[in-house]
Amino acid sequence: MVIEPIGTIFTELPEKFGVPRQSGLVDALTGRIVLKENYRRREAFRELDGFSHLWLIWEFSKAPEKEWRPTVRPPRLGGNRRVGVFASRSPFRPNRLGLSCVRLERIDFDAPDGPVLFVSGIDMTNGTPIYDIKPYVPATDCRTNAAEGYTAQTKVYAITVNFPPELLQKIPPERREALLGILAHDPRPGYAGQAEKEYGLSFAGFEVGFTVQGDVLTVTRTEPK
Repeated sequence: MVIEPIGTIFTELPEKFGVPRQSGLVDALTGRIVLKENYRRREAFRELDGFSHLWLIWEFSKAPEKEWRPTVRPPRLGGNRRVGVFASRSPFRPNRLGLSCVRLERIDFDAPDGPVLFVSGIDMTNGTPIYDIKPYVPATDCRTNAAEGYTAQTKVYAITVNFPPELLQKIPPERREALLGILAHDPRPGYAGQAEKEYGLSFAGFEVGFTVQGDVLTVTRTEPK
């Protein structure tokens, strides 16, 4: 079977670094799905706006095109413990497909390139190809008694963010909550441990520099790109 993208999602994150590790971690992070011309059919989205959440099937388009890896190192396990690739959501898979549950904010049927889907809680870079869209159905998709595996150790994680007011004011007000959410989940690789190192995060047309000391992340600069 040959599959092709049906559209593209546009987000505030041009690079992999800083993208939340799972969908739904940063509710304020938004995206806009624009469909290819032959899928811009109003009837194809009839009654979709009755659902609050969607499943998106997409491509890890920024991942290196190398052979798949049978084991990977989940960042939240410190980058040293290996698990099977099929026990992870790593991009280094036989088929580089991602699966995300996002909130459907609205559908703009009247946009020049509509229908355009506006979603939140995303975990994708700008320009990510979208392969399919499906409604999230709580009655069948939610399993409250599901076993969590090793993720039970890592599901609660937050780092304190020290964002000097004079630097935060440079970020547009409507983008601040999303940026703070990204930083609070510590975008560094799991094996990072150099307190003196400054990291750079690209977000919404800005370069955001930061360092981490213990459990405190301090923003050092915000500059337009």
